[in-house]
Amino acid sequence: MAGLVRKSFDAPDEVRPFEGGTGQLEVVNLAGGEVGRGTFQPGWQWSKHVKPIAGTESCQAAHAGYIVSGRMKIVMDDGQEIEIGPGDAVDCPPGHDAWVVGQEPCVLVDWQGFSGYAKR
Repeated sequence: MAGLVRKSFDAPDEVRPFEGGTGQLEVVNLAGGEVGRGTFQPGWQWSKHVKPIAGTESCQAAHAGYIVSGRMKIVMDDGQEIEIGPGDAVDCPPGHDAWVVGQEPCVLVDWQGFSGYAKR
């Protein structure tokens, strides 16, 4: 039986920077899988700053997460869209673009979709 484990995003197991210095993903590895904290700077957009890393036309990761601060707009390939902000939980299927709204960094904790996200 596994013991109690504590990990901190202040000392992550891995850090994955986004293109152009527009933020980063910090990953901690737990027995149940990876958990990521993404910090997305103003001006960040998936199609500009992660697409070159992913090599896909839209983000193909499914996300289940919680917005700590800032705002982000998500637009699905089929045109459906939402804007998320502090205190929101989000369940987002694959096939989308996203970008930071406003001048505050968006911080998102995701326990589903950051396993291979922005991994070089």
